[in-house]
Amino acid sequence: MKLRILSLLTAVVFLFVCTPTILAKTLIHPPIPEEDPTIEKIAIVTLPAKADEHQIKDLIKPYPDLELRYIFTEALYGFSVKGTKRSLDKLAETTKIESVSPVSTYSVQKETNTEIIGAETIRGYFDPKNQRLTGKGITVGVIDTGIDYNHPDLRKSYKRGYDLVDIDDDPMETKGMYGQSTLHGTHVAGIIAANGKIQGVAPDAKIIAYRALGPGGSGTTEQVLAAIDKAIKDKVDILNLSLGNNVNGPDLPISLALNKAVENGITAVTSSGNSGPNMWTVGSPGTASRAISVGASTPILKVPYLTIDGKEDKLRLEPMQGSVDWKLDRSYEVVYAKLGKKEDLTHVAGKIALIQRGGLTFSEKAWNAQQAGAVAVIIFNNMNGEFVGNLDRPIEIPVAAMPKQLGVEIVQSMATKKILAKTNIIEEKDLLASFSSRGPVTATWEIKPDVVAPGVAITSTIPGGYLALQGTSMAAPHVAGAAALIKQAHPDWGPEDIKAALMNTAIPIVDGKKVPYKTYEQGAGRIRIPEAIETSTLVKPASLQFGKFKLVERQHEHSQQLTIKNVSDQKTTYRFEVPHHSDGIQFELPLSFSVDPGKEKTVNITMSVDPKELNKKIHEGHLSIMAGSQKVSVPYLYVLEEPNYPRIMGFEFGPGDKQGVYHYEVYLPGGADEFGIALFDPDTYRFVKFLDWKRNVGRGMLKMDIPINQLPENGLYLAKVFAKKAGKEDMVETGIAVSKVREQ
Repeated sequence: MKLRILSLLTAVVFLFVCTPTILAKTLIHPPIPEEDPTIEKIAIVTLPAKADEHQIKDLIKPYPDLELRYIFTEALYGFSVKGTKRSLDKLAETTKIESVSPVSTYSVQKETNTEIIGAETIRGYFDPKNQRLTGKGITVGVIDTGIDYNHPDLRKSYKRGYDLVDIDDDPMETKGMYGQSTLHGTHVAGIIAANGKIQGVAPDAKIIAYRALGPGGSGTTEQVLAAIDKAIKDKVDILNLSLGNNVNGPDLPISLALNKAVENGITAVTSSGNSGPNMWTVGSPGTASRAISVGASTPILKVPYLTIDGKEDKLRLEPMQGSVDWKLDRSYEVVYAKLGKKEDLTHVAGKIALIQRGGLTFSEKAWNAQQAGAVAVIIFNNMNGEFVGNLDRPIEIPVAAMPKQLGVEIVQSMATKKILAKTNIIEEKDLLASFSSRGPVTATWEIKPDVVAPGVAITSTIPGGYLALQGTSMAAPHVAGAAALIKQAHPDWGPEDIKAALMNTAIPIVDGKKVPYKTYEQGAGRIRIPEAIETSTLVKPASLQFGKFKLVERQHEHSQQLTIKNVSDQKTTYRFEVPHHSDGIQFELPLSFSVDPGKEKTVNITMSVDPKELNKKIHEGHLSIMAGSQKVSVPYLYVLEEPNYPRIMGFEFGPGDKQGVYHYEVYLPGGADEFGIALFDPDTYRFVKFLDWKRNVGRGMLKMDIPINQLPENGLYLAKVFAKKAGKEDMVETGIAVSKVREQ
């Protein structure tokens, strides 16, 4: 192949969702097989210093089966190679390299708004050149699926782009491929800088598009790194990465590359992921320490609640994207219409049709109900959990989604009585989206996400028109646009200053019962652009991690430093407020002090912990600093011992990309002292064989190809996937199918 030395920018990530059962019991297993050292992999190799092609070829020369693929010179120093596990393991042992990491696959997170974050208000503000704050003069790089640069709302903003998939200068979205066309990058770019029928957060910002994800929204680590590298060379001001996988670790190559971009003066913004609502679900590169990781909150929404006559509880409905408003003015009968086929809807005229998910598309169900005379449609899930759907055609009656449990309960009630219900519209805002990934980050125990921004029902540009989508992919570009406005207002501020301004002035949000979300769920809170631009003080770092405390008899002290910078034109006095009391924890805080305009002061913050008095594994909260009349809140977190994160997540198994192999993926957030996949007969529970087994597995996503000659006979098997770490073992139990196809 032709060797390419690339300049790289950012990308979008596939959210890999798997919800098997986690069992709290020990797996008893027979003797362990050895891992096949001849299996080929692609890996990213990082170096301590920049190296040229000749030096790299000399480095891998002792390993003839290693094929050099790409050389990275900006986002990180290193290269990618393909070769056997045996050679890669030997290469990893050499002293001339820093690390060897397997390549992951990235793709989009498929699954307004400017008013609530203050983007409209800020239009009346001016920069030092007396120009309105619209993002003018600021360049934002968007690493994604490309961009429809012919869209009328994006023609002014789009300046140029690069395609890291096809290796050319045309970053157009994938078009004309059945089931493989894309729109994600155009939607993200519109949130940042649309300037036409709709207005983005920073409508006059310049967009450089980097197409790192191809058909279907899929791309590789190499392409994403290439995009980051290119963005650094292009000297963009802001970089948006609406991406995230399930690897909850800070040291993956893309996370490290984002940190490098920040060192080069770029404010990097990335989505945290769509794998919520559980803890430990924020994924790389949303785990990058120096980037701004963004979770999703709700903008101002008018949400329908269903009240069944005779009951006080209000049942929240989730309107389908594209649904007309709910305006039912009285009670209507609710009837069960099975899967919403035409023959299921003969009795729904003048009634609310309750339909189960599955069998037909949401639009087909709603269309059939409308044609049968229903006044509204509620589709309840066919699996546990909430869901949100899109309507792909105009429907004249309102359509909403409901969780499975509520739908089943209503259907069961119909067996004994007629169900009458009415809807009430309640305005909601600033709730944390259930899908938004939560932290903290394993290993570093950092608070992520850093902030939240609107990510639900966000209307933006797509090729040929407009569409409402949701996800942390939609939240991140709100923050990227906000960063562009801050950069225009304060040209001398660097990435750390911009991040601090957004976090220091964010407003912590609360749930529907007025209970504050945890810091590792929302970071500092929902961004407020006017407050960030007008802040008189910057406190850095904008969140504190006190690390991991060990459960021993004596008391521990962990110290961190804060730098308080006075960015106002007046001398300011600073005073720390006493934190909320927690048993076993004491803070040693500075006395009040003053800082002159344009100056800064670094202070020590000490947390003293008596482990004998602690009753939980994770402790979090806020330190409050009074900066004159302004209150700055700094979230903090510590963990005790090895916290109770899942040792294993997201197992999937199926035919591989190459003929003659199967493939599995599994996420090990903290690595494993021992990992294995044992197959059993599902009827007799008789052990069949190990699909794989390893010791001392590193943290992150483990991906392996299994040759078909190592598989059992065709059939269904019970797979018990287990991981042990620090005395705790978790196990995922799931069914897998083996269907060997004879090679031609």
